[in-house]
Amino acid sequence: MARRPPARLTKKAAEFVQWERVCRVATCGAAGIPHVVPVCHVLRGGKVYFGSGDDARKVKNIAENPNVTVVIDAYSDTWSTLRGVMVQGRARVIERGPAFRRVRDLLYRKYPQYPREAALSPADSVIVEVTPARVFTWGFD
Repeated sequence: MARRPPARLTKKAAEFVQWERVCRVATCGAAGIPHVVPVCHVLRGGKVYFGSGDDARKVKNIAENPNVTVVIDAYSDTWSTLRGVMVQGRARVIERGPAFRRVRDLLYRKYPQYPREAALSPADSVIVEVTPARVFTWGFD
C-alpha cells in the first residue's frame, strides 16, 4: 500500500498551532484502548513535537501503533470564535542525539519552566515527532 505524502498546515493553522500552549494527543496500542493526554508541544518544519517520559503509556502505545491524533483548540463561550486544528499522522520516537537536543531546546524556549519542572534527559525521556497525514481545521474562515 502506497503511503500518502505528508499533509501541510495552512499558514493560519500553523501559526495557531505554534502559539497555543497545550494540545491533546490520542494514541491507541495493540489492545485498541484509546489514551488521550495533554502535552506541551512545538511546531517545526510542519511537524508537531512533544517530550515524554520514556515509560509513558503514550510512548508504549506508539511503539505498538504509530498512528496518532493531535488536537490543538481554543475554547470560548462565544461559539462563533471557536478555533482548532486536528492532525492525524504517524508518530516517531526520538531517543537521543542532535534531533532530540534540537527539539528539547525549542520546548525549553517556548516553556521556560520545562528545564526545572520536567527536564527532558535522554536517560529517561524521549521526543515524539508527529508527521501529519491529514489536517482538519475549524474557525479559520
